[in-house]
Amino acid sequence: MEKDRILKNFIASYPLDRRLAEVDILGSIVHVEMLRKKRIIPAPQATKIIRALRQLFQEVRKGRSWPAAEDIHYAIEKELIRRIGPVAGKMPTARSRNDQVALDLRLYLRQELREIIRLVENVGRVLIRRAEKSRQVILPGYTHLQAAQPITLAHLLLGYADELLRDQQRLINCYIGVNQECPLGSAALAGTSFPIDRQYVSRRLGFSRPSFNALSSVSDRDFAAEFLAVVAILGMHLSRMAEDLIIYNSREFAFISLPDDLTSGSSIMPQKKNPDWLELVRGKVGRLYGNLLDLLTVLKGLPHSYNRDLQEDKKAVFDSTDTIKAMLIVMAETFNRMKLNRQRMAECLPPDILATDFADELARRGRPFRQAHHLVQKNLASGLVAKKSVTDRAFRLAVARRRSFGGTSPLASKKIIKIFRSFWR
Repeated sequence: MEKDRILKNFIASYPLDRRLAEVDILGSIVHVEMLRKKRIIPAPQATKIIRALRQLFQEVRKGRSWPAAEDIHYAIEKELIRRIGPVAGKMPTARSRNDQVALDLRLYLRQELREIIRLVENVGRVLIRRAEKSRQVILPGYTHLQAAQPITLAHLLLGYADELLRDQQRLINCYIGVNQECPLGSAALAGTSFPIDRQYVSRRLGFSRPSFNALSSVSDRDFAAEFLAVVAILGMHLSRMAEDLIIYNSREFAFISLPDDLTSGSSIMPQKKNPDWLELVRGKVGRLYGNLLDLLTVLKGLPHSYNRDLQEDKKAVFDSTDTIKAMLIVMAETFNRMKLNRQRMAECLPPDILATDFADELARRGRPFRQAHHLVQKNLASGLVAKKSVTDRAFRLAVARRRSFGGTSPLASKKIIKIFRSFWR
């Protein structure tokens, strides 16, 4: 009946959580090793289970799946029973699905965080490489989307790299948090009466320690919420970078041009070359924000300890993981392959963009800066900053003078590039 199918599918999580198969099997192997070590399961039986689990692991690696069950944990257990018989039913001894799924999500996030960090580093290396070649490229720097001061393109790209470096540190801290405690052995919520060795399991799985409280560890998802928050911030940074490039790629700016395979045409206007990939980077950030709010909303009213609501954590985590990895790949390709229009950047430098430099010069000659600022502002219209008096050399001199640490001068950028290279070799 249609109603029966809907009810069954409503509670099932297998279509979603089957991507946890590898980590679920790894956790089970270590769990059974511990049961063998503590003689909770006879050694020959435990060895038989472990051998079958390792075979399943290799099959998962090759893309094989098994008949669907309510969730991936039951699917693996059912397949194990089919292969080696009732002895496989001893595998869940001293364990619950509650601590099992909490472990799986931590193991999954641990491996995905390593991949996301690698992708962030890849974007960072592209930015540093392009910044190295752009220390002499001058363009307008904007505040309020109005030309404010001349900067180098390297300075802009290093600004993006600076954001990514902070994102990377947040991802590393998140990894440390995910890896801090191992929930396996917490069982349903109260621990177990079997003489298990949680320290052994924690060490074998690469965690810092076992969790301190069984009740808390099976219902804890703050590590997942932290991951979603960190990824949302990273996505926000990528979205702002994409917005800059969308503007710079427009005909009105034309500072850059994008490769054809990272743009698309219009269904009706033959002349269009739309930055769709960048627009989707910008647009998909809403999903990252939504996933964070989704999980926080699920968690906010749950009584302790485990509740089935927690099944909803995986959809948010999986979607944000897939989305942020794709966004990082798109941004790396874009930064690596975009073409620069240096002449157009120079043409868009208005004479009054040097107004601050005129005020600085008056201040160097003894005037209070606030008075110098007012004087330059008052005389702008009268030709103090006339176009004919502002040469390319004047722009380069203005940029070169900003040698303060983190400034836009080629010399300052060279120092920052060297620092970034120590992080992203």
